[in-house]
Amino acid sequence: MSTADIENESIETLTFGCRLNTYESEVMKREAAKAGLRDVVIVNTCAVTAEAVRQARQTIRKTYRADPDRPIIVTGCAAQVDAASFAEMPEVSAVLGNDEKMREDGYRGLAFGVETPEKIRVTDIMTVTETASHMVSAFAGRSRAFVQVQNGCDHRCTFCIIPFGRGNSRSVAMGAVVDEIRGLVQNGYQEVVLTGVDITSYGSDLPGQPRLGKLVKTILKHVPDLKRLRLSSIDSIEADTNLFDVIANDDRLMPHLHLSLQAGDDMILKRMKRRHLSADAISFCDQVRRLRPEIVFGADIIAGFPTETDEMFENSLRMVERCDLAHLHVFPFSPREGTPAARMPQVNGRLIKDRARRLREAGAAVYHQTLQAAVAKTAEVLIERDGFGHTETFLPVETAGTPGRIVSVEIDGVTGDRLTAKLRREAA
Repeated sequence: MSTADIENESIETLTFGCRLNTYESEVMKREAAKAGLRDVVIVNTCAVTAEAVRQARQTIRKTYRADPDRPIIVTGCAAQVDAASFAEMPEVSAVLGNDEKMREDGYRGLAFGVETPEKIRVTDIMTVTETASHMVSAFAGRSRAFVQVQNGCDHRCTFCIIPFGRGNSRSVAMGAVVDEIRGLVQNGYQEVVLTGVDITSYGSDLPGQPRLGKLVKTILKHVPDLKRLRLSSIDSIEADTNLFDVIANDDRLMPHLHLSLQAGDDMILKRMKRRHLSADAISFCDQVRRLRPEIVFGADIIAGFPTETDEMFENSLRMVERCDLAHLHVFPFSPREGTPAARMPQVNGRLIKDRARRLREAGAAVYHQTLQAAVAKTAEVLIERDGFGHTETFLPVETAGTPGRIVSVEIDGVTGDRLTAKLRREAA
């Protein structure tokens, strides 16, 4: 292990919320170590719901009790939107904003154990315009890399406070993305995932306003040795012509899309201030399935949004089956102070819990149907660790193969929530 690795290991990160936070936490460890920090805990918070904030506070207190002498730095979206309340916690040594957490100088010179006016380092996120220097390349083993191509959000969904934690949408220039991915491939990564807060808004702030589809085509053209490219969650209403074209014509873009749907009822979608209706989501799924029949969809759906009636909920429930949403993420609605949805008439908590359960059951049924449909077919699996990997459609597989390699397998069964498969050959 190198000196840099040892220094990074002395910095512990506790991460809440989205996958982007998880990826950013790896960069935070690197930047904090470069600034000379050692033996600290960084809590990367989420602000999506009041429950997420409560869990972060609980974790901070528990972490402090376990080791009172170890400084705790709090950052992330909750710290960005309410820095003062975290700074008031006696367990917290410093509070950093979402911009500061990604830069070495955000950590440099922090004074622990003394009262200092610099306990809070949080700038106005709406003034941040730079994204390129914050590009994330966090990794799962030596097989899959994640590259942040966009940050922030220009939309104002009524349930979401994230734009005030992340700032306005800003994109990484295509040339910088291509260079980053080319370097990752040269270092042995077989698969890259493009990630961000709202990646289908990519390019709106760049010269010529290139769209996500143009970025994907450019990556695949200029990094010919890249074996597999994935997209993180997308907003289907913003899918562009180039994206549809590459879905249909380049099998290096993996046939798995996770959609930010949130609901299947038109009135609820309007009250959420979403930009699509249920028919738009259905049309998108149908169109993509015609272009790429093997595609597997996932989606985010909120259970019990304010004013949701039984009939409205049933429309969301039907959407799961209608669009074959196999990888379903269900979020029981939890009001976030400061959002319009928190001021709307709320649904009974027990009813929300029951609706979330029913949605999860519906998603599980589609998921297991998808697993069964894969049996007796061949697949290309990226091996992530001994005996385990994922297919092109992101179905988990137990099979032989060398970690970091892509292998060709024949699916021979289902065990629990995973496929099992026999190795045919190592393809790469």
